[in-house]
Amino acid sequence: VAKEVAKLLELKAQLGGDEGKHKFVLKTPKGTRDYSPKQMAIRERVFNAIVACFKRHGAEVIDTPVFELKETLTGKYGEDSKLIYDLKDQGGELLSLRYDLTVPFARYLAMNKITNIKRYHIAKVYRRDNPAMTRGRYREFYQCDFDIAGQFDPMIPDAECLKIVHEILSDLQLGDFLVKVNDRRILDGMFAVCGVPDSKFRTICSSVDKLDKMPWEEVRSEMVGEKGLSPEAADRIGEYVQLHGGLDLIERLLQDPKLSQNKLAKEGLGDMKLLFEYLTLFGITGKISFDLSLARGLDYYTGVIFEAVLLQQENAHVEESVSVGSVAGGGRYDGLVGMFDPKGRKVPCVGVSIGIERIFSILEQRVEASEEKIRTTETQVLVASAQKKLLEERLKLVSELWDAGIKAEVLYKKNPKLLNQLQYCEETGIPLVAIVGEQELKDGVVKLRVVATREEVNVGRESLVEEIRMRTSRP
Repeated sequence: VAKEVAKLLELKAQLGGDEGKHKFVLKTPKGTRDYSPKQMAIRERVFNAIVACFKRHGAEVIDTPVFELKETLTGKYGEDSKLIYDLKDQGGELLSLRYDLTVPFARYLAMNKITNIKRYHIAKVYRRDNPAMTRGRYREFYQCDFDIAGQFDPMIPDAECLKIVHEILSDLQLGDFLVKVNDRRILDGMFAVCGVPDSKFRTICSSVDKLDKMPWEEVRSEMVGEKGLSPEAADRIGEYVQLHGGLDLIERLLQDPKLSQNKLAKEGLGDMKLLFEYLTLFGITGKISFDLSLARGLDYYTGVIFEAVLLQQENAHVEESVSVGSVAGGGRYDGLVGMFDPKGRKVPCVGVSIGIERIFSILEQRVEASEEKIRTTETQVLVASAQKKLLEERLKLVSELWDAGIKAEVLYKKNPKLLNQLQYCEETGIPLVAIVGEQELKDGVVKLRVVATREEVNVGRESLVEEIRMRTSRP
């Protein structure tokens, strides 16, 4: 016996026994998450609202691969390039996971020689970021992009992009929001007149971009201490980047003795004035602020840039509202397609990206707090029976309903109790029950029960589909 036991123990050791089990960790990778049916129901609602808006503005939809050639993505994102996920070389092509949907779009335009398109694209992107999951920052997340490519008169497509942001944020009822607008040319012109050397434009730009998270003093010391800018230049920048307003501010800066001498800044301010005139026609200037501190970190922007932030009243006594973070952003990138085109042909583009994850985490918290019951299925009717031995009849009826395009379910039990069937409807929010019984079968009717009010009506079999449609069509 001892010999046999020893043999078995040896076998067990070879198989790894129980020890191996503890090493297997059940978790999603860092910066990612699963979505439960309830969470997906909220997500779908948001996606549907966004897609409806994009379609309302006449956009077509495209899709591109989740990974691109590494060289396609390299050098397009400035300091953020370090966040690109590189894939292991598996024979021949060096690949990276896409970082956003804009660079793949530019590649798509150049590759197919497209000079004119209005498209939207909703898909996952990947960033090797330090995730802050509670605030909707992930390593894998969705972006919802809308872009207009083509040579058009200035600022008309740009104004439409801002109108789209306004429509979506109003529609989702996230609370008060503000869309900050600036222009890369105004920024570059401002840097030039403040005495920033050309070589430092981009790196100083990424410092300015931190002004929504850090006070000016800290940004200034980063510019001077880490990035080697002269204190005088930093102070001159400080005078500008703390300004924000509307048409009045644009007019004032057009008169500014230093800025108006700079060709780039003058161009940018002229276009900004035009943009605000169009936004006035769209009736949305109340939520738009021309803000000189807005820089947006990405390297490929060439003109107008914008970012939408949600505002939160801290409490009733404080008038000042604080920003909860960016929920949409975008701008004009006229040079990006040219980077891919062998002949350097440029296709002007302007686009907007909706930050779905942050919007979603806000809505999710709101649903949690309100304890609102969210339906996770769209079933319109449960086919039920009150007596035994009617499984065949239930299956026949549910099949008729499916074939007619009705969303229907049946319990997977031969003889379920009527109470259990009704309870199932209560739990899942199914509004109607179609009950078949021997008497109903004889009379050629189905008893239709409204779950909420418990009222019951007999409906002829031939008009059942019509009756269900009528009762479940949205009011």
